Amino acid sequence: ALGLAAALGVALAPPAAHARLEGVNKPELLPEGPTRTVLDVAGYLTEGEETRLSREIENLEVDTGLKLRVLAQNYPDTPGLAIRDYWGVDDDTIVFVADPTLGKGGGNIININVGSDVDLYVPGRFWTQLQGKYGTKFYWTEAGEEASIVNAVSAIDTCLREPEGPKKCTTVQGEFDEDVAPKEKKGIFGLF
Repeated sequence: ALGLAAALGVALAPPAAHARLEGVNKPELLPEGPTRTVLDVAGYLTEGEETRLSREIENLEVDTGLKLRVLAQNYPDTPGLAIRDYWGVDDDTIVFVADPTLGKGGGNIININVGSDVDLYVPGRFWTQLQGKYGTKFYWTEAGEEASIVNAVSAIDTCLREPEGPKKCTTVQGEFDEDVAPKEKKGIFGLF
C-alpha cells in the first residue's frame, strides 16, 4: 500500500518496474477560507455531492472524534504535501485520496492512509476490502469516480459507527441500501 506521501505525489523510491512519482506541493490548489473536509481538485463530484459528503464527515467527527478527509485528485494535479498542514493530519485522521493514477499499476481509485489511533480502532482488512469493493478500475469505470468516492465514504462512516467487538468493520457496506448481511449457510455447501 502506498503511504500518505506517495498518495499525495511525493517522490519515493519505487520498485524498478514503476516510474518514479515526482514530488508535488501545490498549496495554491487549496481553497481560501474555512478548512474543508472534502477537496475535489479533479472535478469528480457535483457540488451537491461534495456538500452532502462534507456534512456526513463533519457529523462523523462530532460523533466519533475521528477525522475523515477526502481529496479527489488526478496526479500530478494535487495540493500534495500542503494537505497535511491544511487538514492538521494527526493520529486520529483518515486521509482518503481518490486518484485512479496511483493504484498498483494504475487503476485503484481508493488510497487510504490512517493515523496510528485509527489503526488500532479499525482492522486493516477493512481498508483492503473497501479498495476491492469500490476502488477497482472495473467498478469506477462502470459506476463512475463519484460513486466510488460516495460509497467508500458511506462504508467508512458505517464502519466507524459500529459497536466495538470482534465483528466491527468485518463487512464493507453495500451501495446505498444494498443488503450486505452475510447469508446464513445451511447444510453442506450452503445448499439446504
